Amino acid sequence: MKKYILNSFLLFMPFILLSQTTYKGMIMEKNNPKDNLGIEGVSVHWLNTNVSAITNSKGWFTITYKPEYKKLVVNYLGYKTDTITINNLEPIHYFLKPESDLEEITISTKRNPVQKSFLSTTNMFTVNAEELLKAACCNLAESFETNPSIDLSFSDALTGTRQIEMIGLKSPYLLITQENIPSIRGASQVFGMTFTPGTWVESIQITKGAGSVVNGFESISGQINAELVKPFSDNKFFLNAYGSQMGRFELNTHFNERISDKWQTGLYIHGNYTGQKFDNNGDNFLDRPLSNQINVMNRWQFTDAEKGWVSFINVRFLNDEKQTGEINFNPSTDRVYPETILTGDELWGSEIDTKRFDTSVKLGYVFPEMPYQSLGFQTAYSNHQQDSYFGLNVYDIQHESLYSKLQLNSIIGDTRNQFKTGLSFTYDKYDELVNTTNYQRKENSLGAFFEYEFDNLENFSLSAGIRIDTHNLLGTFITPRLHVRYVPWDRGVFRASVGRGKRSANIFAENQQLFASSRQINVDNIGGNIYGLNPEIAWNYGVSYMQRFNIFEKNGDITFDFYQTDFQSQVIVDWENPQEISFYDLDGKSIANSFQVEVNYELVKSFNLRTAYKYFDISTDYKSGTLQKSIQPKDRFFANLSYETELTEKESQWRFDVTYNIIGEQRLPNTSSNPTQYRLPENVGSYQLLNSQITKVFSNKFEVYIGGENLTNVQQPNPILGSDDPFGANFDTTIVYQPIFGRSMYAGLRFKIK
Repeated sequence: MKKYILNSFLLFMPFILLSQTTYKGMIMEKNNPKDNLGIEGVSVHWLNTNVSAITNSKGWFTITYKPEYKKLVVNYLGYKTDTITINNLEPIHYFLKPESDLEEITISTKRNPVQKSFLSTTNMFTVNAEELLKAACCNLAESFETNPSIDLSFSDALTGTRQIEMIGLKSPYLLITQENIPSIRGASQVFGMTFTPGTWVESIQITKGAGSVVNGFESISGQINAELVKPFSDNKFFLNAYGSQMGRFELNTHFNERISDKWQTGLYIHGNYTGQKFDNNGDNFLDRPLSNQINVMNRWQFTDAEKGWVSFINVRFLNDEKQTGEINFNPSTDRVYPETILTGDELWGSEIDTKRFDTSVKLGYVFPEMPYQSLGFQTAYSNHQQDSYFGLNVYDIQHESLYSKLQLNSIIGDTRNQFKTGLSFTYDKYDELVNTTNYQRKENSLGAFFEYEFDNLENFSLSAGIRIDTHNLLGTFITPRLHVRYVPWDRGVFRASVGRGKRSANIFAENQQLFASSRQINVDNIGGNIYGLNPEIAWNYGVSYMQRFNIFEKNGDITFDFYQTDFQSQVIVDWENPQEISFYDLDGKSIANSFQVEVNYELVKSFNLRTAYKYFDISTDYKSGTLQKSIQPKDRFFANLSYETELTEKESQWRFDVTYNIIGEQRLPNTSSNPTQYRLPENVGSYQLLNSQITKVFSNKFEVYIGGENLTNVQQPNPILGSDDPFGANFDTTIVYQPIFGRSMYAGLRFKIK
């Protein structure tokens, strides 16, 4: 395997020799927001000749060369025309100089709310704030309702927590970062995405398949990175108020203040409250938990563009409280303890109280005379404390985490050959109480990474990365990743990727729904370093093709994706015995195959269609045999229609958005050994979901919105097995395959002062 990896890297790391009959160079502008700083459309020509060229989308040009050509003229509207003396064939990197006495010209264009990069080597797309506003988007977990690449589902029938999936694998196999700092992991794995309010998010970058080695070794199925709003670019004041039919109310406020020319600070306050009890299905249990959350973040930004410095300092505190269970449950009088002698009159209830503190610092320096070279440092600390009980089961966890990374970005020769290299350090301390058993462990890892990126500026690019980590529990290991991009013809692009991931499975934190059942917990201790189990290791392979097109003078694109995740080692979470849940190491095969086709097309001006079909084939060797993954639809269909009217002189506007989903047939965990009244079928059929939202923009300061979720009013019958005897042997809230709460309407408003 090592020889294979080495040969692959050597094969895909070419250096393109310059032809003696052409000359290449790059035209840049220091304040260009693009990562590569290149300017498209700059005209260059040899002095006193008709030989000319235009820079491409990355700022590069190729022009015919003869030995007698010595003077190269550079011309671009809004900048000084300059003449450069060329003495050799080394590629030139030239910075445009602004023409200070020109009148200011403003050119505006509408940006696509979901941006699929044609030039990126990785299969990545960006979701900006405009797309997030198409749904209520109260938190990060709910910000993917209009995105066909991310699937949403409920983890259980009590907590109302949404879990996300990509290419058929749940969030533990995704690396979820906040401004490229790992954020939702360990103790925060289940509820962590509800701890980032939607209004705090500026954009989301979603990468399918093996991610970059720069961000660590844990990513297996992909990466989701949330960029938060910046104090310098955010509104001076922002208010979002939200209320829903299910008794949920939220309030978000942003306050941003400029301290000096280089310092800006922002105070972000989020609160949500659900105090109304609902039991629409009549099982005597709350359909949604009672909850309240206070979330406060203070963010500082320092920018000195002339000297190349930029930094961010974040401090955040969160308090989140949830109560669920039987509708008449009162925690102060009805809570039962493991030592309680049950009489049959007890009420089943649960509380989940979370306190979290985190802080982070990012420091970046861009070399003023070499803007393609930068140095960055990140460090983050978090303390997560969760105290919870579920009926008779107790689960408490405290997780302290420290993360640091030092990274250098630069080039080899010219900007066609770029690299990233650096060091990272991670420390995690876990203290878990599972009923009467205490689990404690410390994890620390030190890693070094190197990632090389090559782009021939025409039709081929690659990103080849490798990192080596030494971990106190996982040992010393190598993580390779490779991404390749090829443009075979106009507006078409192929991508391929392969990479390895390794992670510790936090079996209790990642499967907290198990405590809301009467299942017995079994862990096969085979002598591994984490709960007696071995780490999870998987290879991810992927291919993708995107073709842009123009039909009836309207633009569109179609994308085909296929990804396979092959687990070499995996902790199996076995729900197939309804009386127990078992954790054990994989003995055999576990493969997840994912296929998706997506089409985006502008039907008429400002009326856009986004549609996708997905097919999953996910099979695992359990102790009872090879089975398809339970509660995992094999087929999914997605469609989104959005329309907005033209902006008026007062900047008023209407926006309409409709999202439709068909969720296919699902296999359910085996319940055949239960009494007849507590048995479920082997499979359940498909169902349909419809969400919609209408927004009225009155001005650039004020807008209101109204919407509905689950307008088809789909509700799972009997979502809680044994709800009539919650302390009995057949009580189970974990088999959830449809929405619990039916149709729900909501409304809200947004107000901002720029």
